[in-house]
Amino acid sequence: MQFYSEMLKTHPRGMQIQNLDMIAECIRACFECAQACTDCADACLAEANVKNLVRCIRHNQDCADICDATGRVLSRQTEPAIEVFRSQLQSCITACNSCASECEIHAGHHEHCRICALACRMCEDSCNKLLKSMRQ
Repeated sequence: MQFYSEMLKTHPRGMQIQNLDMIAECIRACFECAQACTDCADACLAEANVKNLVRCIRHNQDCADICDATGRVLSRQTEPAIEVFRSQLQSCITACNSCASECEIHAGHHEHCRICALACRMCEDSCNKLLKSMRQ
């Protein structure tokens, strides 16, 4: 069960930002992507050719941290700083795009990279949709 929407609905001040479902989806995508990137970095470390995966591991780690932070920032609805939300979403979009591009290079040889790239693209898409909705 996903609790993001339910938790956001219970906020004493109500939603400070519209698009509850879109925010909840973006939070979910961010946390799933952070986990996929963490798992991919760990799997890359276990590969025989780890030397060839250093760049991928670095992108995984950066993306995981940025996605985790984005999910947490979006979860906070008390007195939101919309410019911070926008900036964080843009950082997440950039990190996801970069990580996905790197993982796609290795996806033909490593299934974990293929899966991670998909998670990154989904998160990137979700963040883009939310960011566009906030500009309206």
